[in-house]
Amino acid sequence: MSLRFSLMGPVRAWRDEEEIELGPRQQRSVLAALLLNNGVRLSNDQLIGMVWDDPTPSAVMALRTYVYKIRKALPELDLKSKDGGYTVRAEIVDDCGGEPLEGLRSAYFDAQRVRLGDHRLKAREDCLEREFDVLELQAHVAAFPLRERPRALLMRALYLEGRQGEALDHFHRARALLRAELGLEPGPELRRVHAQILSGDLTPPHRPEQLPPDLIDFTGRTEEIAQALRTLPGTVGITGMRGSGKTVLATRIGHLVRGRFPDGQIFVRGRDVAGELLRAIGVENPVGDKATLWREKARGKRFLVVVDDVRDAASVRDLATPGSAMILTSVRRLHELPGVSWVQIAGLTEREAREFFRRTIGTVRADAEPEQVEVLLEHLSRLPAPIRVAGGKLGSRPDWTIEMFLLQMRREGKSADALPSDCAAMLAPMIAADQDLTDPERHLLRCFARRDTEVIDSHEAARMSGSDPGEIEGVLESLAGVHLIEPLVLGRYRVPQFVRVFFGLRTPVPVS
Repeated sequence: MSLRFSLMGPVRAWRDEEEIELGPRQQRSVLAALLLNNGVRLSNDQLIGMVWDDPTPSAVMALRTYVYKIRKALPELDLKSKDGGYTVRAEIVDDCGGEPLEGLRSAYFDAQRVRLGDHRLKAREDCLEREFDVLELQAHVAAFPLRERPRALLMRALYLEGRQGEALDHFHRARALLRAELGLEPGPELRRVHAQILSGDLTPPHRPEQLPPDLIDFTGRTEEIAQALRTLPGTVGITGMRGSGKTVLATRIGHLVRGRFPDGQIFVRGRDVAGELLRAIGVENPVGDKATLWREKARGKRFLVVVDDVRDAASVRDLATPGSAMILTSVRRLHELPGVSWVQIAGLTEREAREFFRRTIGTVRADAEPEQVEVLLEHLSRLPAPIRVAGGKLGSRPDWTIEMFLLQMRREGKSADALPSDCAAMLAPMIAADQDLTDPERHLLRCFARRDTEVIDSHEAARMSGSDPGEIEGVLESLAGVHLIEPLVLGRYRVPQFVRVFFGLRTPVPVS
């Protein structure tokens, strides 16, 4: 779950998208003082001085009571007492609310309201820039007539509504006001928008919406989603073998949190990640240090970035920016990337796989042959991508039983020389994985498939493959790194059935 807070307006908190009740005013005051000093340890005396202007001896007990209630309401905040004080680390968002720290009363909070005033205005103007609502902008300009940024936004909004004359008239009125009140000419932002209107170069703000569609039949992954939501807006990495549904899971998470990233969602696949990010926000033909340019462009923004099928750490290093979030998918876990919370996925659970398969072919057909369904799902190691293909094939053969489908799979799987398209589609994850293997890795998997043993140890692997015992551990760990085998304990590995099925189609290898 994801916990976030706002201090702009009343002190508020949300768990995912559900708002949390924070209790009476003084309890919210204690929480607000901790949040205003995010990551800093505050002693009991410091907290009492912030919350109460004229504290009585009972303030110490009141503070302890409020801290206890905050812990109970927000257990994931991990509010701990250390060295006679308290520290919180939390995500604080700007939600374009009203007066900062609304309803909280003390000299400390009054001073903080002044400090947060400009920040509140900037947050409000950030929201207005995203929404581009003429009426809202006119109201904001009327409330703060000497601020130039909202005037520039209003000129843009008027022009983009086809009200060019009003936009130009607004510039001249703003210029007259600034001269009269401050003795100044309009600043660079107002002058730039004025020039763009005159030249016809003003374009709507670019807001990328690139997330692939969410799948209506998405099934399972509850724990993995919860772990990712706890991490965001930090960087989440999703790793697993091909066909396990990494991209689909990243997309599902993206749709769940897209409302928290109002500047847009960007989906990238390829090696030039920084270049694609820049192009997504309207920077054509970026040159030079693209990572630095991306960080400059993303500063102060809240983007959700999904980078699919990352092949090397260098392509995504140094691209994370404060306020934005990244979700990475990669076959290999990229240990060299700092600050990434990795989620590893494999096949679905037995229950999830059955439910997913029932959705693809219908409950009546699936429930009519429960034993055959289990055989099929085990044959595919409960991987979502092959299950979807199998369900699609059965959907196109309404008169077939699942037993018939299994029989056809056995016939088609006797040779790898000319796989039918349906069988090749089911095996596509393994075909792609095979292309990235070294000869020793491929040879070892063929040996495993010929033996058709689920669990193997390193000594047996060296014997059956004829490899040097000193080198076999490196080959095994490399295969585990791409999830084609699963490490159990030191020196022992499990070979998924789907892997054994595919490499059993390859040319037989003599046993040593």
